[in-house]
Amino acid sequence: MRGPVTEPAGVAQLRRRPLASPAPRPDSHAYRRAANADAFIERIAAGLLLLAVIATFTLSSSVLTNWKIHYLTAGGNFLEKLHPATYFTLLAFSLLLIRSHGPVGEINRMFSESKLLLAYLLCWLFLLIQVVVLERPFTVIIDTFLLPILIAMVMWQLSPSQKRPLVWAIHFTILLNVVLGYYEYFSGHRMIPLTLGDVVVMGEWRSAALLGHPLTASGIVGAYVLALVLRPAICPPLLVRLPLIALSLGSLMAFGGRTSLVTVLAMIGLVGGFEAFRLMQGRRMPLPAAILAICVLFAAGAIVFAALDLGIFDKMLLRFSSDKGSTLARFATFSLLSHFDWYELILGPNPVRVNALQSQLGLNYGIENFWIASVVQFGLVHTVLMTVGLVCFFVELLRRSSRAAWAIVLLIVIIAASSVSFSSKNIQLAQFVILISVLLPREPRRVAVPSQVRPPVSYRSVPA
Repeated sequence: MRGPVTEPAGVAQLRRRPLASPAPRPDSHAYRRAANADAFIERIAAGLLLLAVIATFTLSSSVLTNWKIHYLTAGGNFLEKLHPATYFTLLAFSLLLIRSHGPVGEINRMFSESKLLLAYLLCWLFLLIQVVVLERPFTVIIDTFLLPILIAMVMWQLSPSQKRPLVWAIHFTILLNVVLGYYEYFSGHRMIPLTLGDVVVMGEWRSAALLGHPLTASGIVGAYVLALVLRPAICPPLLVRLPLIALSLGSLMAFGGRTSLVTVLAMIGLVGGFEAFRLMQGRRMPLPAAILAICVLFAAGAIVFAALDLGIFDKMLLRFSSDKGSTLARFATFSLLSHFDWYELILGPNPVRVNALQSQLGLNYGIENFWIASVVQFGLVHTVLMTVGLVCFFVELLRRSSRAAWAIVLLIVIIAASSVSFSSKNIQLAQFVILISVLLPREPRRVAVPSQVRPPVSYRSVPA
């Protein structure tokens, strides 16, 4: 008789090893349940991002200071030092990480689609290490540099239908600031006191509305005007879009931002000249559109001459002839670097010495150049790293946006070179990122659907 048959050791281990559970099929109940859970989580994240968008364009540092929240002022606890939009965005980002793929799978998927964001986060991490080592407030780089990338990553996970409430929120909040800007300009009554930290600015005629500062308001409204001009799909009805452009463009005179006003007018002029050149080359144009364009041009010219005759914008025109020392402050900004040696410029000077030199040179309100202010705060090495990181971030942002976003990026660079902008603790960069990612998304490519191929017809021979 034969003895018992023994199996090899490897076969026995394979029999005892539990099999991996297969992935759920698309038609299975588990798959549908996971899909429904993911859709529910995305709806909650979209709602939180809606709150973040509203808070970004309405809750400025001046508003928070007026509400006795120590956002920029001394005192208070740590929770008051972060903007409310940062909390809403962090909650939305955390919710997206608990979808069916798991946190590791979601992070892997997000960064595999946007590899340049890893370079930006690495540069930001180096800046965070320097701030922690030198024992400086690190909430500055969270709201200024981390919030924009979190907003962009959450925004890219939402569908067009989920972004539609965000579009309406942007229109509503910006137009609300425009109307409040006109009210403050003509009435002389400021809704929210203009504050720079603990200092209340008195005697300033420029409006600020809910955006906190006249230069911030003019930059955001200028970007909104460029978006309306360069991408008509934002507001397709021409009879609605043209009044919106005129209303928002006129508010730049009330907000008093010369850089934004000149940049926006120059870009609109270039677009108009390009369209006129195409018409001279033989491009066809509908007759009603041509008649409407001529009427709008004549009406705009009449309104401008009437406003100049009535002296409505005399304060803004005086800004070009007498800027109250703004140009001298920019020259003092460049001369500030000459007071530091190479060691301080490379690794960052002492903040106490920087504050003393700013007071001597009359730069109490800030250094009006992003790169010079970054060198003074963080040193040349980290300024170069953050510039490289921002370039990577904007390349990824432009890759996912329409061609009209180039104009807003150019406006951002000009504003950064001529004002305090992102060199201080603010959410202005996050505001620009919201405008680009919501109002100027990349249009899907239109794929031509091939015509249905008819099957070949066979004929039988019929006998005569």
